[in-house]
Amino acid sequence: MNPSQRVMLIDDDPDDQLFFRDAIQIVQPGLYCELTSSCQEAFRKLELPPPPDFIFMDLNMPVMNGFECLVYLKNQEIYKDIPVVIFTTSRNLNDITKTQQLGARWFISKPDDFKVLCKKLSKVLHKDSLEGSYIV
Repeated sequence: MNPSQRVMLIDDDPDDQLFFRDAIQIVQPGLYCELTSSCQEAFRKLELPPPPDFIFMDLNMPVMNGFECLVYLKNQEIYKDIPVVIFTTSRNLNDITKTQQLGARWFISKPDDFKVLCKKLSKVLHKDSLEGSYIV
């Protein structure tokens, strides 16, 4: 990944946003991280080029949840090829299966440990040894 690339996080929790942004800055210094608090805000920001190289999203959000947002993104020609990474507190096997079927590329359960988060993000951003792996 080169430094001109960017990621977007869709998550309504400000603490999780900061935790994520800080980890991204450690894992990939210089990577632009766009923080959005809702799917609707993300859709408005996605209209402005360039598109992000990855979209990370929470599942549990008000108004439009992550499942609905994922379906919308994967049904839009312009967004369907952007890798979506689920970033949620859920560890529910049904959520994991459903998001994979809906087209998410990876599933990260939010860790409490900052170093663990950095390691998981590094695996996704650098794609090391993820062939055939869905859960990070």
